[in-house]
Amino acid sequence: MASLNPSKSFKAFQVEDLIKMTDFYPSEFPKHELGFLTGQLMDYIYDVRGGERFSDLKGMGHLAKMMVETNKSIIYSKVYLLLKLALILPVATSTVERAFSAMKLIKNDLRNKLGDMNDFLLSYIEKEVLDDISNEAIMDEFYRMKPRRQM
Repeated sequence: MASLNPSKSFKAFQVEDLIKMTDFYPSEFPKHELGFLTGQLMDYIYDVRGGERFSDLKGMGHLAKMMVETNKSIIYSKVYLLLKLALILPVATSTVERAFSAMKLIKNDLRNKLGDMNDFLLSYIEKEVLDDISNEAIMDEFYRMKPRRQM
């Protein structure tokens, strides 16, 4: 991911590292298109290093925004795709890690089957959404579902 960083006039740019990154996304970057991608990366770096608007970017997010504004996201579509994937990777990874952390908290001998844990995991992971729902609304919904046996 550092290879896409625009700081110091793209000093960390390495075509080989970016080609290695494509191994994680084989459906997006088929092996027969890697030659095209290599050429596009070489053209891209030559273009942006010489471009005045790309000389003072503060990070990969600003780079993505500037590529869209200058239509370079269309010209260098595969490079832009690599940039988008590099930007979402930390978010996707942290979401999965959060789900596994929640599973550790919720899993016990009584709820050891995955089917039993789905509802608990969902409510734990999405607790920010559920905070907006009042307890009274939940009780009213259960009351309306079907008659319950009373003791």
